[in-house]
Amino acid sequence: MQIFSHTDIAQLQIRPQQCVEWISESFRMKKQATLPTKISIHPQADDFFNTMPCLLPQQADGQQFFGVKIVNRIAGNTPSLSSEILLYNAHTGVLMALLDGDWITTMRTGAVATFAAQLFRHSANAVYGMIGLGNTARATLLCLLDTEPETMHQVLLLRYKDQAEQFIERFSAFSNVRFTIIDEAPQLVSQSDVVISCLTSAPQLLCPDDRLFREGIVVIPVHTRGFQNCDLFFDRVICDDRGHVSNFRYYDQFHNFCEMSDVLDGSHPGRQGREERILCYNIGLGLHDVLFASKILKQMQDIHLNIPLNKETRKFWV
Repeated sequence: MQIFSHTDIAQLQIRPQQCVEWISESFRMKKQATLPTKISIHPQADDFFNTMPCLLPQQADGQQFFGVKIVNRIAGNTPSLSSEILLYNAHTGVLMALLDGDWITTMRTGAVATFAAQLFRHSANAVYGMIGLGNTARATLLCLLDTEPETMHQVLLLRYKDQAEQFIERFSAFSNVRFTIIDEAPQLVSQSDVVISCLTSAPQLLCPDDRLFREGIVVIPVHTRGFQNCDLFFDRVICDDRGHVSNFRYYDQFHNFCEMSDVLDGSHPGRQGREERILCYNIGLGLHDVLFASKILKQMQDIHLNIPLNKETRKFWV
């Protein structure tokens, strides 16, 4: 078994563009993967532990991976989200790697948001509104800027403490983005073609006035918070997995509902006109985590220490 820390993974310097390509690959294999709905347990208040298993399809070289990610959000922790991933050889049952999951979780989540925005926006010249400016938002913008280096991106940031200023400083070396800080969420929504919200907690609607959502807008609530009013009047609702949203209050009232994989394989249309309002609920798939982990293992296995578990091999040992 190999153990990969956050530092080990970060030192590979995997480009954000590569992360978006892996997300596209994983969505396209979803219907061939075995992917139970995640199990979420809440020990107290809004804290949670999620268990996310996935069996990837067998690869062309005969390899097949099973993996499981455990992710938690505990109030007061810094950062608030933490995770680990176990990766197994599906043919032998051997545990191949234990990986810190924080880099994978953050980058694959940002890559999914970018992938959805690029797939469903009405124009490549869209104005982006970003709410919640932590690591996930930074990962999202890194993916967007790296995949479209020749495009000048207009990005609106919702002010919160000094986070907008810190966000702008983080991207000060990038020449293909311009920022504007907005004081109120409804104002940001009304000026955006794509809204990406990375808030982990939103006790109330961020933009309760439905009229402020302009025609053609794409709303991507990464953690599902704050945009439940959109469930009822948006023209199209697209998710990563039905099981993730089937318990939503307005699930039965979604318009033109499908999964991302349905759009990618052509079994359901994506955007059907410039004026359509599209809501994307990408809650997070263990499929993404396990695919990323398998890609990282292949890059690391020749340069990293292998730690034997010394598993018992006798049939009877008690």
